[in-house]
Amino acid sequence: MSTPEAQETPATPATPAAPATPAAAPGRQDALTDAGLLSPVRAGTPAEEAVCDLAWLQAMLDAEAALARAQAELGTLPQSAADTITAAARAENLDLRALALAARETANPVVGMVQALTRVVAAGDAEAAEYVHRGSTSQDIFDTGAMLVASRTLALIRADLARTAAALGGLAGEHRDTAMAGRTLALQAVPTTFGLKAAGWRALVLDADERLARVQKGGLPVSLGGAAGTLAGYLEYARIDGAGRWPEPGAYLDRLVDAYAAQTGLARPVLPWHSLRTPIADLAAALAFASGALGKIAVDVQTLARTEIAEVAEPAVAGRGSSSAMPHKRNPVLSTLMRSASLQVPALSGALVQCLVSEDERSGGAWHAEWQLLRECLRLVGGAAATAAELAEGLTARPERMRANLLLTGSQVVSERIAAVLAPLLGKAAAKQLLTRVSAAAEESGRPLHELLAEEPVLDGRWTADERARLCDPGTYTGGAGPLVDRALARRN
Repeated sequence: MSTPEAQETPATPATPAAPATPAAAPGRQDALTDAGLLSPVRAGTPAEEAVCDLAWLQAMLDAEAALARAQAELGTLPQSAADTITAAARAENLDLRALALAARETANPVVGMVQALTRVVAAGDAEAAEYVHRGSTSQDIFDTGAMLVASRTLALIRADLARTAAALGGLAGEHRDTAMAGRTLALQAVPTTFGLKAAGWRALVLDADERLARVQKGGLPVSLGGAAGTLAGYLEYARIDGAGRWPEPGAYLDRLVDAYAAQTGLARPVLPWHSLRTPIADLAAALAFASGALGKIAVDVQTLARTEIAEVAEPAVAGRGSSSAMPHKRNPVLSTLMRSASLQVPALSGALVQCLVSEDERSGGAWHAEWQLLRECLRLVGGAAATAAELAEGLTARPERMRANLLLTGSQVVSERIAAVLAPLLGKAAAKQLLTRVSAAAEESGRPLHELLAEEPVLDGRWTADERARLCDPGTYTGGAGPLVDRALARRN
């Protein structure tokens, strides 16, 4: 078979001889697999399976089969050959480990895959084997496969984000008016509501989904460029195989790209993007935002679940969160896993964006550096999203603890309100000075703020005891939290 690939990489055996090693011990093949031992946030989640080596291989094979069908649709490849190639393009027909080892000799996994696929096709139809990878190049197949992997994984991520948003919306509605301490710089500031906090989490999840949807629906394109971005190989084979159907190159290229996009369900690019890595950079940015949005929820839950705060609790599952040394502990495992992903993905996505600096018409290293970074971003965000759905659906709010914590400062948490009420009576500066002094006395003595205010001569007769108690009640000073929750919940996507 003669294709541009032959000019791009040296000929290599598709299945290299195994290295000289002692006989493999039972389970050695499993030991060579990334089982997620060091990345529990994604272990066992659907996203992990969607980006594993086998899934990636199948996506590249799907890209090859779709290309053959697109060419057959345009009459430059026999339909019978396209059918044979499609039937043969199954990952179980190839030796995954052998392909990985062969990739060391060509710097990418596509060359060996094409050779192995050609042999499988030839076993059933020698003529059809001549049409495998017709006019194509490694990067077209790999990048199209990467976009297929991304599209399939984003569908999983977005489904979990939808579950998370729905659960958080339920919490926000239920606790619309449940007062709790709003905290700034780690200290109690003024009251807020748990409903508003949950509504804020939901807004972040919807923002993340919106960005991922934008990428998924138009930013994951097929890759068709040929050896150096001119599609010359595709055109030449179309001239040879097309029996004069395509005398004008531009018309054929447009139809081929359209047909390939339709066969894969991916977007149609304006130009070949071998070294124009906008799709990867946009995907990386959306994944980084999603990880950060979920990380914000995680760190808030960790804080609120602290023993001394205890305003929320993660869903209780037998055996989860146990400590190896302290039997009494039930650690916030889900939020810990989510936070771990949120601290990794931005760094990985930054490295992906850095790969925009790509020389010539194909990079010698920058393109190759993307692969593992992209996979890790996808599976970390996928794992975090699945974990977030479980967390949100099982999160327990504890209003009684929220109320108790609001009263820890003896109503100092509403000093802003009292200062505003006193300002017209005493003047703004004098009101602030009085509240600063009385708050310090409350802190030192442990007495409630409303009792100390009653002893201030300048305030004698200003309020009844009930009015003073209501003024100092944190639960009645949540501002526009309720209407803000209503406004947030009106957003559906």
